[in-house]
Amino acid sequence: MAGRLGRARPSLRRTSGRREHRAGVEGTINQVLDVTGLRRARYRGLPKTGLQHAYSATAINVIRLDAHWAADPRRPRTSRLTRLAHQLAS
Repeated sequence: MAGRLGRARPSLRRTSGRREHRAGVEGTINQVLDVTGLRRARYRGLPKTGLQHAYSATAINVIRLDAHWAADPRRPRTSRLTRLAHQLAS
């Protein structure tokens, strides 16, 4: 009885968009943590920490711009898993 009275499941169409958006945000956060090491602040105090975050955001934007400008527009990007599958197939 308690299972039937639970919340209704959200529609699949609405949740898939949220899932894709969240995956993009999580990817950005992981990239920032990997590249800049922002898990711990290097400085003490709010002004210096805010400056560190601003520099880190600028560094990520420069890295992304470089990747965008260096990409070949004729060749679509493929995931690592797809490239691995092609290597194993050949």
